[in-house]
Amino acid sequence: MQRIHRRKSFWTTLGVAALATTLAACSGAGSPSDTASPGAGGTDGGDGGGSLNILMVGNPQMTDLEGLAPDFEEESGIDLNITILPENELRDRVAQDVSTGAGQYDVVTIGAYEGSVWTANDWLHNLQDMAEQDEDFDVDDLMPAMKGVLSKDDDLYAIPFYGESAFTMYRKDIFDEHGLTMPDEPTWEDIEQLAAQIKEAEPEMTPVCMRGLPGWGENMAVVGSMLNAFGGGFFNADWENMINSPETTEAVQFYVDLVKNYGEEGATNAGFTECLNIFSQGEAAMWFDATSAANSVESPTSSTVVGKVGYADAPRQEARSGWVWAWAWGVPKTTKNLDAAWEFISWASGKEYEQKVGEELGWTRVPDGKRLSTFEIPEYQEATEAYRDKMLAAIEQSDPNDCGTYPRPAPGCQYLAIPEFADLGTRMGQEVSAALAGQKSVEDALQASYEYGETAAERHR
Repeated sequence: MQRIHRRKSFWTTLGVAALATTLAACSGAGSPSDTASPGAGGTDGGDGGGSLNILMVGNPQMTDLEGLAPDFEEESGIDLNITILPENELRDRVAQDVSTGAGQYDVVTIGAYEGSVWTANDWLHNLQDMAEQDEDFDVDDLMPAMKGVLSKDDDLYAIPFYGESAFTMYRKDIFDEHGLTMPDEPTWEDIEQLAAQIKEAEPEMTPVCMRGLPGWGENMAVVGSMLNAFGGGFFNADWENMINSPETTEAVQFYVDLVKNYGEEGATNAGFTECLNIFSQGEAAMWFDATSAANSVESPTSSTVVGKVGYADAPRQEARSGWVWAWAWGVPKTTKNLDAAWEFISWASGKEYEQKVGEELGWTRVPDGKRLSTFEIPEYQEATEAYRDKMLAAIEQSDPNDCGTYPRPAPGCQYLAIPEFADLGTRMGQEVSAALAGQKSVEDALQASYEYGETAAERHR
């Protein structure tokens, strides 16, 4: 029988590197009823039956899977004990479980960053052989960009559930009403000018929604991509610290001014989920964020702006504000249920699951961006006509090995695939949030972030 556990609070994000030195101070969150017993894992599925403990991020695509999970249980005989957490809290929980070898979960959703770093730490099972031997899964159908961010030496250590880049979403009906035009390839200055015009024309509407919630995977996803656009960054290829460079300062100052002047109310508490709600309920005119958001924006069951949204490329300045990301299934080496874990993953990331979502929930809710064949399904093509081509172009233009205006020491567009980044990105996100709240200047926030960066860079110089 499926059991669902949810948490609504947010912890302060701790990076993997930080966890390694602070585990003695860490304690579990919530009451025992919030999740399975530590170290328990699921029970061996063998030739059918048993159970799996699964930890998932609380994004819309995972919520859809939660509703369809009983179908898998009935087909496989495997019970799913599902825990769903907000993004920041999920990262804490998974990092602690995997880094300590607690074995609490059999399958966990991880991002592209964790896929790179945790594979290097030998925390995850190599899934390449299982993927190749499962003919129904069709591993060759996975998009190269998504395989690239989840592989080591061409072997997959995590399987994408959905993939994304970033683009600009805007209310084309509002733009048409007021004679405004969104360029196909807007600059950040274009976004600012359009926001000012919307503020005057629609004073009750938020001109632009931008993540402000501190976290390396929240506000720093947007800020990190903007650093690339303005010619800034975290480090260059020689590990020179670029965090307080003029280019980085310009990018962060532009972000702070844009959100202060034209962003959502309470921006420092608004992450992806909050901006999705604001935009899909018709309260914002523009939103720069993940391409995967379009699935929910165009879903009649969750959005009031279906058919009213236009899509443009990610804003740019010196370069493009792109990113590549995947939410994926990883299997910690501590699990005793590898075969059952693969059976679940093969179902959740398989072609038949996409077909099931399309037929039962709607084709805009398919967890796309991971399979080439998805874009050949006629029903999907019709339903996603408004954004499909823009999404594909965004993914193809965002190369994690070539973001920004100069070479970097490690892959990543909006993040840097080094163990120290989770902690550095979290601290820098907190500093940027403080600047956004008016608690300190951008210069002071970046100077503090620079010092955190020096600590990280010294380990590599």
